[in-house]
Amino acid sequence: MTQVEIGRGKNGRRAYALDEIGIVPSRRTRDPEEVSIAWQIDAYRFELPVVVSPMDSVVSPKTAIEVGRLGGLAVLDLEGLWTRYEDPTPLLAEVAELTGEAATKRLQEIYDAPIKDELIGRRIEEIRAAGVTTAVRLSPQRTVQHHKAVIDAGVDIFVIRGTTVSAEHVSGRAEPLNLKQFIYELDVPVIVGGCATYTAALHLMRTGAAGVLVGFGGGASHTTRTVLGVAVPMATAISDVAAARRDYMDESGGRYVHVIADGGMGTSGDIAKAIACGADAVMVGSPLARAVEAPGRGFHWGSEAQHPELPRGKRVHFGTIGTLEQILHGPSSVADGSMNLMGALRRTMATAGYSDLKEFQRVEVVVAPQQP
Repeated sequence: MTQVEIGRGKNGRRAYALDEIGIVPSRRTRDPEEVSIAWQIDAYRFELPVVVSPMDSVVSPKTAIEVGRLGGLAVLDLEGLWTRYEDPTPLLAEVAELTGEAATKRLQEIYDAPIKDELIGRRIEEIRAAGVTTAVRLSPQRTVQHHKAVIDAGVDIFVIRGTTVSAEHVSGRAEPLNLKQFIYELDVPVIVGGCATYTAALHLMRTGAAGVLVGFGGGASHTTRTVLGVAVPMATAISDVAAARRDYMDESGGRYVHVIADGGMGTSGDIAKAIACGADAVMVGSPLARAVEAPGRGFHWGSEAQHPELPRGKRVHFGTIGTLEQILHGPSSVADGSMNLMGALRRTMATAGYSDLKEFQRVEVVVAPQQP
């Protein structure tokens, strides 16, 4: 790994973002219609390698059902508006009308309402009743408090997601979440993250997680780099965690932990390159925030935007470009990679000569800085 001298007292290794790499076609090409982009985690199979981020601007019970119908998986944020209010629709409309810096302050006020366990159960039951796989998210800080309501409601996949999640959290103020014990006691697959290094990922895999989220989430609405100075470019982060997956398979006697790239993927090309670097699936928010069905009405924000003490996200305006189905499956009327995301992925894989996602993870990539 290339080490760069930052100064006489500090070295750092060179890391790469997704827009700095390119996918290399092989000697063989395929028909895009014969390419499979399906993936499976635990007992659950999905026709699309897309997990929709647990963000109120993108996922409501209604959109979670629609994404499931289209072949993907949407994760409902159980710390969002849908578990704090009986009907958050008027508040979502208000957020879309806010201007400038007033948005952050108002988001903090709206999200100050308490989370209700009865609403957690009701939202999960609503999605389950539609016959699609049900996935929900809690932060590590609230998992112990609310997980019983989640399990009692019959969730299929439990996501523990924060900006940075570790298997070893040190706190003198409260008993931290023991991930290994917690996951062992649950009877549902758990996806946990984010993380961005080989070592952190390996420790998370050892907790028994079915999947690990790579990255700090948030993507276009995230300001963690600006506020905290924390950043690891995604191409390098995904490749490092994929290496941890390989080594953990050897260590565990063949147990496969799925790697899900989380954040920073705004176009179909980004999605293809994330999988080429070793991801099994991608977690996206901003591409689907542009859907006419999205609860954010063309605006996009994550849980970091309403932090009561140190917001690390912002409300971003994207506008709308089409339906969820058009964004995922096309047809596309634009040439910027924002629509027909899955059609583009199939074509990339066909151009490179690969028939399924596992094979495509072996594709050759090159360092190819984006042209101005």
